[in-house]
Parts: sequence; C-alpha cells; structure tokens
Amino acid sequence: MRIAIDATSVPPRPAGAGVYAIQLVTAMAARDRRDGYALFARGRWADGVAAGKPNWRVERVGASSRPARLAWEQARLPGVLHRLGIDVLHSTHHTLPVRGVRCKRVVTVHDLTFLRMPQRYPAARRLYMQVLTRLAAHVADKIIVPSLAVRGDVTRLLGVPAARIAVVYEAAGAGYAPLDRASAEAVARRYGIVSPYVLSVGSLEPGKNRARLFRALRRLVDDGIDLRLAVVGQRAWSYESDLALLDELRLRDRVVVAGYVPQDDLPALYNAATAFAFPSLYEGFGLPLIEAMACGVPALTSNVSATAEVAGDAAVLVDPRSTDEIYGGLRRLLTDAALRVELSRRGRERAAGFSWRRAADETHSVYARALSGALEPV
Repeated sequence: MRIAIDATSVPPRPAGAGVYAIQLVTAMAARDRRDGYALFARGRWADGVAAGKPNWRVERVGASSRPARLAWEQARLPGVLHRLGIDVLHSTHHTLPVRGVRCKRVVTVHDLTFLRMPQRYPAARRLYMQVLTRLAAHVADKIIVPSLAVRGDVTRLLGVPAARIAVVYEAAGAGYAPLDRASAEAVARRYGIVSPYVLSVGSLEPGKNRARLFRALRRLVDDGIDLRLAVVGQRAWSYESDLALLDELRLRDRVVVAGYVPQDDLPALYNAATAFAFPSLYEGFGLPLIEAMACGVPALTSNVSATAEVAGDAAVLVDPRSTDEIYGGLRRLLTDAALRVELSRRGRERAAGFSWRRAADETHSVYARALSGALEPV
C-alpha cells in the first residue's frame, strides 16, 4: 500500500490527540518498512520519524491556523494524494477532504464531547467540530475510535454502522514508567511543586471537572490532611471561573497551576505524586490516566465514558458529578497506604496491556480492510 497520514492537526505544544498522532506515527514507522508512507505535518517533530527510512517521506504543510489547515485539506490535499498515487489516507483528528479524493479514507474520531456536552465548548469550536466530524464520518471508509465508549457514541449520534468503526486503544509512551523518587521530586520542584501532592493532568477547560476537585481538596485540607494539588495542562477555554474558585476556597497556597509541561518532564511529575486525580466528565480514552497507571501512581477517575473502560479494576472509580464521591475516593487513597500499594501494582499491570506497537499493528490492519472493503468485526 501507499499510505498518507495527515498529522497536520498536531499543535506546537502537543497533548491528547496531538500526542496520539506522534506516538502512532512513530510506532508505525518502527514496524513497517514495506509499505510507502507520506506524512503530512507541521513543525519539526516529524523529522526523526522519517530519518533513515526510505519508505517514508515528510510533506511539509505551512498552514499556521485552523482555517488555513482546513483550506489546505479541502482544496490542495486531494491533488497531492492523486499525484503521489496514495491508496489510503488516514487523518488523525476528525476531519477529511470531502471531495476530489480517489483513495480510501480513514479518520480517527477521538470523542464526541461536542455533541454529548456541547456547553463544554466555545460556540465557534463546537460548530467547527460538529460540522466537520459529521462530514468526515459520512465520507470515511473506516473510522478509528479509541474506546468502545466512543464507538457507541459514533454509532448512536452519527448514525455510523458499527461495521465501519474500528476500536484501537491508545497507550502510554515508553517514558512512562516507575522512576527514582528523589530524581522525580527534583523535577517537580523545578515547577514549584512540593510533595506530598495529588496530580491533575489535562488542559484547563470545564470538562476536566476541576471545580469539584478543588472543593474536594478544600474538605481534605479541613480534615487535617497535609497535601497540595498540582494542575498540569495548558489553558484552553472557560477556565477563569475555576481559577477564581481557588481564591474563594482559600486554596492558592495549596494549588500549583503549572501550565503546559513538556512530555519529557511529565513522567517525573507522575512519579513524584502521591496520587493521581482524573474525575473528568467525559473522555474518549484518557491518556493521562494510562500514563499515571504506567508510572505506578494510584489513580482516581470517573466511572463514566472511556475512563472506566481503560481503568478496569486498577483505579478508584467515582461519579464525577459528585463532590462527595471525589472527596471520599481521594480520602481513601491518601489515608490507606495498602490501597495505594495495591492500585500501584494493578495500574502497572493494566497499563502494560496497552501498547503503541499494538495500536500501530491494528491501525495498519484498518488500512488494509479499508482498501479491500472488508467489514470490521463487531
């Protein structure tokens, strides 16, 4: 096959879907030296992927904004695909060229939060995601999703038959593993984070449910539990009320809002944490959760959407809409050393069952089935 991967959605500071694209492409390049690949990308991250691999070529795309990227995808990409003789195009983030494409099309849909919880998004972003994801789902030969939860959403909300949808689980990167505690704490201190602390990872936006997490933290501190909360993630949208809540709850001295942290430093921040809190209202997979478990950090997460599916019995599961449950779950984690040891063990074992090599193998199989017209097993 001649395969094109459109990873132009990867931003300068990758997280979530951007990390997915980088990890998948890297694993694909490591496993497949037979098929021909054209990787469309912005930024320098793709340089190392194609180095020394004659079957890979990187096509630089200069679009620096979302509208410019969309215009390139719809107007110019179809012609480039034809010129390169591409058999299968894979877009790693929700959109596909709608017309003028002669090859098979595969798209990854990470979640349908913008349909299930539209109030979570600013109006322009919500409309963009709703319209373009529907169009992509309509023209795609195959749709890749990161969990059974998202497959159910795509079938129900977009009307796509399950036989066109492939579940390909994501994984923690190779750097996410238990590390020396003292070295990890030294990295944390560079970000102003001092142990003991609970770690929260993810962009600053309403769906991460940090208001309830902050209220649970206030109750824990009032109980006499000495801890801090480290919030890691770039500022996205509608986060101002959460930060204002820190002042209202008198928690400014207990919460470090560290902002975006490069991928190289994240494993240390996980390793230095006493516990990991991820009570998100909805996730398509939840990369921070699998990263925390791979590092052996005892985790608390939501009992809804994909996080319960990913965690299995290796985390404390709570109702994310209940501050009482978040408080109770964290209190158990912080006061029960035996529970932390057990969840650390289970988490490492659970995370070991997910790998980017497997994700690359399964994604390549989706390409082959798209080209042959075969249906997905349901």
